[in-house]
Amino acid sequence: MGSIGEKIEVDFIISTGDNFYDDGLRGGNVEAQLSPMLRKMDTRWLCLRSFILIAGPQMAEIFFVDATPFVSNYFIDPKDHVYDWKGISPRLHYINNLLLEFESGLRESTAKWKIVVGQHTTKSAGHHGNTHELAIHLLPILQAYHVDLYISNTDSSIQFLTSGGGSKAWRGDVNNRWNPQKMKFYYDGQGFMSVEMTETDVDIKFYDVFGYAIYKWSTSKLISSAM
Repeated sequence: MGSIGEKIEVDFIISTGDNFYDDGLRGGNVEAQLSPMLRKMDTRWLCLRSFILIAGPQMAEIFFVDATPFVSNYFIDPKDHVYDWKGISPRLHYINNLLLEFESGLRESTAKWKIVVGQHTTKSAGHHGNTHELAIHLLPILQAYHVDLYISNTDSSIQFLTSGGGSKAWRGDVNNRWNPQKMKFYYDGQGFMSVEMTETDVDIKFYDVFGYAIYKWSTSKLISSAM
């Protein structure tokens, strides 16, 4: 990923997934990445639950949504996992405020491209499947405000606008019920994606873990002329 990023001269990197598990990284302070001191050390570092990034005047706005609290199973059936919900509880109040702020930001946006980034998928052919809570609460807002891209992770595999760097790839756990005419691409392995954007075009490439481009997708918009 570093080599590809250097080659195409990326302006910034977005991480959409978990960066530690109980059986993953050891030692250190996992909350250190949230410290405001990091911003003082390097202004390029930004790690918040939800925020808006303006990428070029009037060209693109990227909305980062804290999608994890929407998932009910984390609260009612956590199994052996222990979660720190500091700043989240009461959950329904947190979600309601998040949606109000998110919708307000989209309503006020004049950007040509509106991009939303969240940890969890709305639809997925992978192990976790569709996130029904997001389909109910988030997807209608994305549709109402004509959001161009929703970029997510969770299933740790590469899907259409779902990029997984993932710890749980190559599982062979694929939902085959999807209509192949609707699901454009699925790769049950680790990887990442790049996005190149102009006022009129977005070009996306999916790469495997070795940096080989394995799928491309593009979309375009017409520039409306002033009357």
